[in-house]
Amino acid sequence: MFNSISRILIFTFIGIFSATAFAESKKIVFLADKGKDQEKHAHESGNALLAKALEESGMGFETSQFKGWPGDPDAFKGADCVVVYCNGGNGHLVMQHLDQFEKLVDEGVGFVFLHYAVEVPKGRAGDLMLEAMGGYFETHWSVNPHWTAEIESLPKHPITRGVNPFIQDDEWYYHMRFQPEMEGVTPILSAHPPMKTMDRKDGPHSNNPHVRKAMEAGEIQHIGWAYERPDGKGRGFGTTGGHYHFTWNSDDWRTLMLNAIAWTAGLEIPNEGVPSKPDPISIEEWKKIVR
Repeated sequence: MFNSISRILIFTFIGIFSATAFAESKKIVFLADKGKDQEKHAHESGNALLAKALEESGMGFETSQFKGWPGDPDAFKGADCVVVYCNGGNGHLVMQHLDQFEKLVDEGVGFVFLHYAVEVPKGRAGDLMLEAMGGYFETHWSVNPHWTAEIESLPKHPITRGVNPFIQDDEWYYHMRFQPEMEGVTPILSAHPPMKTMDRKDGPHSNNPHVRKAMEAGEIQHIGWAYERPDGKGRGFGTTGGHYHFTWNSDDWRTLMLNAIAWTAGLEIPNEGVPSKPDPISIEEWKKIVR
């Protein structure tokens, strides 16, 4: 016969197993548009490999992928997080759908914006990006040079679990526009850009007096950040990296992005991070599964 302690242990185990086995899945919606090619701004195939990794992680993800802003009225139904990997500026996917974007943010849906998708025009779109993920690329304030970032240390945060400091050549935008006083914003990736990134002439993306002043002061630049909205109304994450498709072969970069999606969706991140393996998916494979 089992004694009372044995029974307690058995029922505790059953309860934990049941909670894990039947935990509610997290719905992740991926949005992409046509990028440059299969090597740079490969938005479609980048989303596809992230979605595949989440589906194969065993953590209970349900994913869907769309090219462009979905016309299906149920596309965002039950979504826990929307991942946007697209061209920015006036051509950004949210620009013709700001009302729906705002509604999703108000409903607490998480948002992750990758690379060029962190840029929208200043004004209503910029204000909504601040509400969604705490920061964005603002023209004549932020810049978009190519350089090698040395991530020398990482903060203790669920998004950095299983991730080691790394070095990555990328088109790292920096000097982003963040929430005043960085309220709710936690820098995740930070580095010192080389002064040669200041060699370009002033322009909407290339250089400006504000960024020159920051560089002369030696300010570290945040190129990946997590955001917790006020009153617990959702989470966001943004990063300026992701220009080159080959970077997804980096275990640290890939794990960081998968962790960010899972965290933004409200999941507890494993100590070793969301499991995955290098498996960049081709455009041809993506076309078979995208809606």
